[in-house]
Amino acid sequence: MAELHEVETRVLKQAVRRNFNRFPEDFMFKLSKETWKELITNCDKLPENIKYSPTTPFAFSEQGVAMISSVLNSDKAIDVNISIMRAFVLLRQHLTDYGNLKEEAAQLEKEMKVKFKDIQQGMNY
Repeated sequence: MAELHEVETRVLKQAVRRNFNRFPEDFMFKLSKETWKELITNCDKLPENIKYSPTTPFAFSEQGVAMISSVLNSDKAIDVNISIMRAFVLLRQHLTDYGNLKEEAAQLEKEMKVKFKDIQQGMNY
């Protein structure tokens, strides 16, 4: 995560610790020693200095990853945060458009039912 946001690992950890209330359990958790050992055993591509760290790392959910961009001050983190905000605006616009489309479809369905009912009545005479 630090590399993706173009900051040092210690800077990321420091920002998370300073803003710990922004990272509830569903955003971030600390790996247990057993889980960390299992991960080290199964992942060949971890850097050597990380494998022998005395502290276990944090793990972030999707929401936690988004929150990281709001507590870091690198240019990359700011760009990520701006992109997230823009994505939320687009999503809200799509939902609004969908809601309008759904209402229009319901209105059209209602009109068609009335017309089909009139046609059926006309055919029964």
